[in-house]
Amino acid sequence: MKAVIMTKAGSPEVLEYTEIAEPEIMQPTQVKVKIRAAGVNPIDTKVRRMAMFYPDKLPAVLGCDLAGEVVAIGAGVTEFNIGDKVWACHGGLGDEQGCYAEFSVLDQRWLSLMPDISFTTAAAAPLVLITAWGALFDRGRLQAGETVLIHAGAGGVGHVAVQLAKHKGARVITTVSTVEKAEFVKLLGADEVILYSQENVLERVNALTGGQGVNLVLDTVGGDVFVQSIPLIAYFGRIVTLLAIDQVDLSEARVRNLSIAFELMLTPLLRHLDRARDQHVAILKQCVDRINAGELQIYVEQIMPLAKASQAHSKVEQGHGKGKVVLELVE
Repeated sequence: MKAVIMTKAGSPEVLEYTEIAEPEIMQPTQVKVKIRAAGVNPIDTKVRRMAMFYPDKLPAVLGCDLAGEVVAIGAGVTEFNIGDKVWACHGGLGDEQGCYAEFSVLDQRWLSLMPDISFTTAAAAPLVLITAWGALFDRGRLQAGETVLIHAGAGGVGHVAVQLAKHKGARVITTVSTVEKAEFVKLLGADEVILYSQENVLERVNALTGGQGVNLVLDTVGGDVFVQSIPLIAYFGRIVTLLAIDQVDLSEARVRNLSIAFELMLTPLLRHLDRARDQHVAILKQCVDRINAGELQIYVEQIMPLAKASQAHSKVEQGHGKGKVVLELVE
């Protein structure tokens, strides 16, 4: 089958479009999926740059997100039939083949029927949906009537988080870099938008909250943004970050009695925490109804053929885009 493999750590040029052996069903509860599209996420580019999780397993196929059709099922499969359209966040992190390939074989437990949308749109969604949901609700404990600040609201995770928070009944403030992105997030439901390239974020948040600060910050950027977010949070508030924090002065966070949490949705995949992965699938199933009802949109900024995976990685690494980049597999 056609696939894109990482041959070594390095720049996007280490990704090679080639032929590899097609996976086959080996266990009774496995499902074989013909992949129609694969999402490209920042974690893919980080894995490629450093060969994370692949110290002695190269060449390897990257990619965590897929959308496709069931083409074969094991004798013990009860949840799916041939022809079903499915999506999943699976593989690409060391132990399982990733999704930059024509086929994938995985246990039925990790699949879900996809919404009534295109394969390219569905493939953009699983990782960001699970991440945003986990950050806002499981770690952030966001409630209706609270105010949340979502950094980089036009990005992959951000644009989904804006919609989920709004649907929960929260007041949503978000930061973006351009007027175009400001219009984009307003269409998604953001109540207030801060152009961080032109405005003082602290002053604007204080003005919007009467000096009280927000109940929750979702930090999708890390680094200085995490530190600068601490004074934006109300006393006894919360901050959830998607990134690591190193050598950070947390004295103000302590004075404010803030709860600090991390959201790394990859942990269940990396540590083989199957019950936690069940929760991931449950999130996707809940999001299906919302997407089909038009309450949740997934924005795909660019679609490229699988053979252009290296260009897709370059695009993602440039940052500052809207929504997601997706690789399409065509006949």
